[in-house]
Amino acid sequence: MLVIRAEQMDMLKEAALRSFEDAMVRHLYLFAPHHCEGIGEENVRRVIRLGLERSAAYGFTARGPVRFYLELMFMFGSHFDTDPQLPRWTAEILQDGTIDDQMLRADRLHERTLDYLRVVAGPDNAYARKAVQNFRVIAAQPLPFSAETLVNGLLTAMQQLYPERYTYVGEEALRALIEEGRTMAERQAMMTVRGVTLCSLLMFELGHGCFNDPLYPWIARTFDGQTDDPNQRVQRLERRVMAYLELILKRLAQG
Repeated sequence: MLVIRAEQMDMLKEAALRSFEDAMVRHLYLFAPHHCEGIGEENVRRVIRLGLERSAAYGFTARGPVRFYLELMFMFGSHFDTDPQLPRWTAEILQDGTIDDQMLRADRLHERTLDYLRVVAGPDNAYARKAVQNFRVIAAQPLPFSAETLVNGLLTAMQQLYPERYTYVGEEALRALIEEGRTMAERQAMMTVRGVTLCSLLMFELGHGCFNDPLYPWIARTFDGQTDDPNQRVQRLERRVMAYLELILKRLAQG
């Protein structure tokens, strides 16, 4: 009689998990080749492990739903499920306890995501591509607003940067996002008007969790061994952001 000890069972589970992770690495390199190549395989694996943990919290354990969850992370940021600028139906579908079938919930989320992308990203991602170009222009300009007009100024900048997302998301959610940007600027010792602006616009473009997202490891590395001077910290992050945007625009030009 074959007896499998607990240690052997753990090894089998680890082997299956590693096999799944390897398969997802291959899939994501096909799904988002430039992004994966840019951050490297180890960070892709970090995204996958984070995705396995976050998707399991919503009952996504089957291969198809987990794979789709990982794709959503690459599209909207690893913390898309708690992002105030994504539609409420995202969280509602993920948390819908009336639907036990995870495949059905994943299918509904997929359908709504396609509608969102049609309106916000546009045909062939035309609106999203334009937003990257607009971000490059806005990031290079002096700020047209002060501390007293910061929130309204940021709302105007977001509308100029990505009008389709601005309209879809709505002002209330974007005000919540700006408040998160203010909190992040304080946490990163960049509590200046430009620091809050940069944090808020990065979250608007890359997702509200971008400062702690393995999809964007260059953001965290920006602050390694840095000075405590807030203006210098902002300037260093600005340089990294501009370099990132130039790279993205170059890839977009190459098709």
